[in-house]
Amino acid sequence: MGQSQSLFEDLSMLSHDLLPTQPEARTWKKGHFFSIWMGSVHNIPSYVTIGGFFALGLTIWQVFFIIMISAVLLAGMLVLNGHAGAKYGIPFSILLRSSFGVRGAVFPGVLRGIIAAIMWFGLQTYAGSLAVSILIGEFWPGFFSLGGNWSFLGLNLTNFLSFLLFWFINVIFIYAGIDSLGKLNKVISPLVFVVFGGMSVWAVNLAGGIIPILNYSPKGIEGSPVLIFISCISAILATWVAQIVSVSDITRFARSNREQSIGQIVGLILTYFLFAIASITIIIGSEIAFGVPIWNVLEVIDKFDSTFAIAISLLTLCLSTISVNIVGNIIPAGYQLAALFPKKLGFKSGALISTIIGILIMPWKLMEDSTSIFSFLNLVGGLLSPVIGIMLAHYFFVSKKKINLQDIYSSRQTAKPVNIPALSATLLAGIFSLIGNFLPILKPLYSISWFTGIFSAIILYLFFNWVNFRTIKAAKYFPGAAKRG
Repeated sequence: MGQSQSLFEDLSMLSHDLLPTQPEARTWKKGHFFSIWMGSVHNIPSYVTIGGFFALGLTIWQVFFIIMISAVLLAGMLVLNGHAGAKYGIPFSILLRSSFGVRGAVFPGVLRGIIAAIMWFGLQTYAGSLAVSILIGEFWPGFFSLGGNWSFLGLNLTNFLSFLLFWFINVIFIYAGIDSLGKLNKVISPLVFVVFGGMSVWAVNLAGGIIPILNYSPKGIEGSPVLIFISCISAILATWVAQIVSVSDITRFARSNREQSIGQIVGLILTYFLFAIASITIIIGSEIAFGVPIWNVLEVIDKFDSTFAIAISLLTLCLSTISVNIVGNIIPAGYQLAALFPKKLGFKSGALISTIIGILIMPWKLMEDSTSIFSFLNLVGGLLSPVIGIMLAHYFFVSKKKINLQDIYSSRQTAKPVNIPALSATLLAGIFSLIGNFLPILKPLYSISWFTGIFSAIILYLFFNWVNFRTIKAAKYFPGAAKRG
């Protein structure tokens, strides 16, 4: 009775948004999970990444299999790390406590939910606002000349208004609720297939048919083909580390683990199949037609003759960016801030604050030196891949898929507030995955940092737990020896 009363008092101090999802709120079916990640697949950076693969000298079939293998691995990771969310209905900021401890969870939580999420929110919002400017300009050409030479911290009036408009649309979804996200993604799904399928058809016609594309001869790979193949898979998966870490923010609304598993697996594999066809045909088709490959889908859209085709394509890109921002940035940031300040903030207030900070960091200024900002984000990503390994190792191997909700919600838990083996393994695995960026001899580890971070973290964490268990066992049976030591 005392423990139940203690837990009740602790829960009363938390925001309602952080509590386990009630059965009546678990409304997401396979269809919701089928479409949830479409915007994260079909975006400008993704197409640029595939263009980089061809620049390495890979063939179209090598690129195709890299994309599809990545899709299978990604779907598996999202389903596995989303299992606890679907089973217990808890957000990632709370789930982290089971593996890192109540206080230890602050480090990976801030890394994912605040630093990475807010910076990516700002950058994605700015990128989306550029598409908004082009979209408005299609129907109002004078929009581009608004304000003359007026400037606000480096933004002209056109881009300033587009940025605020796009930012405001993102904010609306904070207050519209999780169901609005499901509805948005159901709108995006057919648009993605129509728009990017249409781009693929356009590129094939441009190249003179599918045969010239299939007969494309690359320059050839320089270096180890196996290492380059694996590093390309790692490059795709590295862009997903943040979403994998916080996927329980979404799966907590699943009706069952079966729903989220089938939805995500089928959705991601089919979406990446379309992406593989579209990206390959657009990049190679444009190279055959123009002599130079087009990596940026905005440049593809710019070559369309139809105003309707341009408008629907830009609208799809804008909606996809909003979806990415909500799932990948706003939701994790909102929950993490609510977890850090449970007495003062809820999800909505935390999410709103994160979007305001997303403006204050002036992402358009950060993009002026894109090399340094993306190097920093790669550093954060290098530390997040080990977090995935710790979460999976703890949930499936240490706790055997069992989580004591009283422990992770109670401030009076008897367990240590910081799980030292988890934090130690995270930092060491992070060093392993990033050290190749500084020591040329270890560069292969950095080129496959997604794999390096996750698997080294799993091995280190299980080893540290084994050592910790043996130490505790020895202290229990030989208390005198423990005291003398």
